[in-house]
Amino acid sequence: MSPNSPSENVPPEQFVALASAIEQQTAKVGVIGLGYVGLPLIQAFVRAGFRTIGFDSDPTKIERLLAGQSYIKHIDSEWIAHCIAEKQFEPTADMQRLQEADALLICVPTPLSASRDPDLTYVENTARMIAKALRPGQLIVLESTTYPSTTRDVVLPILAESGLQVGQDYFLAYSPEREDPGNPDFNASRIPKVVGGHDEPSLSLACDLYGHAVVQTVPVSSLEVAEACKILENIYRAVNIALVNELKTLLSKLDIDVWEVIDAAKTKPFGFQAFYPGPGLGGHCIPIDPFYLSWLARKNELSTRFIELAGEVNSSMPHYVIQRVIEALNDRCQAVRGSKIGLLGVAYKKDVDDPRESPSFKLMEELLRRGADLSYNDPHIPVLPEMRHYDVPHMSSQELTPQWLASQDLVLIATDHSAYDYDFIVKHSRLVVDTRNATKGVMEHRERIVKA
Repeated sequence: MSPNSPSENVPPEQFVALASAIEQQTAKVGVIGLGYVGLPLIQAFVRAGFRTIGFDSDPTKIERLLAGQSYIKHIDSEWIAHCIAEKQFEPTADMQRLQEADALLICVPTPLSASRDPDLTYVENTARMIAKALRPGQLIVLESTTYPSTTRDVVLPILAESGLQVGQDYFLAYSPEREDPGNPDFNASRIPKVVGGHDEPSLSLACDLYGHAVVQTVPVSSLEVAEACKILENIYRAVNIALVNELKTLLSKLDIDVWEVIDAAKTKPFGFQAFYPGPGLGGHCIPIDPFYLSWLARKNELSTRFIELAGEVNSSMPHYVIQRVIEALNDRCQAVRGSKIGLLGVAYKKDVDDPRESPSFKLMEELLRRGADLSYNDPHIPVLPEMRHYDVPHMSSQELTPQWLASQDLVLIATDHSAYDYDFIVKHSRLVVDTRNATKGVMEHRERIVKA
């Protein structure tokens, strides 16, 4: 070691300065991607006392935020307006301002390609923009769900093009997002944060930063452990949901109510956790993330049979629901073609305004393909958004009136929103196909209900 080289026991100058700014909460936190992960993260850091700057390439989002309007149901518009007025939150589409933030948290989409390969386009493009603006003293954290080694093998080489040295000039970590939209008991600040660092200084800074905004930080030994943690969480859910979905198709043939079976099983105080069947998987995690690990396994000449099988089972559920719709109408001497079918719920889960990967779109496609006269109601999604992978016409939510319900040959419950009065729905409907056990408590007119 040369006389001018710093001792390994002495923290680099940039580390000391950033650690001090985080401790004193003078560090500015930048979040890239202001969607269902990024905007709640902004909220958590503002509430922790940090100034924040939010980046998004969608000018419509920025315009709405600057006007004090929220586009996410559980983020209040008045709160947005107040934070902007107080300069606690600055939304911008100007990526040249990336250098203003002391910490940059990347919350961009990581979709799958048509062949179910990871599409890291958003991550790579974001890393390139950061590399152009990267300055000494910044902490970069990837939050987007991805396969193990992405941060080290994809993001780090792009950032290295800046000429700065990781662990000395700037710092790099991975901390998987953990969001449960629609669950008031678990907002961004109340969920423990797993953190993996490229090196000890990076891990320390990231844990210190998140420690101000979340209930607990969970440091792990590497970037790859943190990346694999998120994949495991979602595979766990995907496999168990596939199990109960498969049981549902079997038990329905035996005229056994799978929902009652699950309710009975969950009385066991150990060794069992309840998962519930549905019309298919939705959201930004479970339908996509497990296949990131499948892709990595194939790349390493290995197989992930549980993941692939779970994907097949869960992907088949919309077709199972359509078959139940066909059978229910057939029992009344009707065909799908020409029948009026009203679909209740387009969001991928109850009480949210998030339609990403919702199985309702697949159900719509299949019903339209079979000639149904289709309409829908969702109190949280007044107009159908354009979806990349589904071909559905422009439609608006119908008012949930007795007249609309009575005019439908069949009402299909796809999402069990709490806002729905299921006694009212069954009372005024001719025939109801329930994919969520939403009508469990309905006592009258049960002969109109078909479980799917």
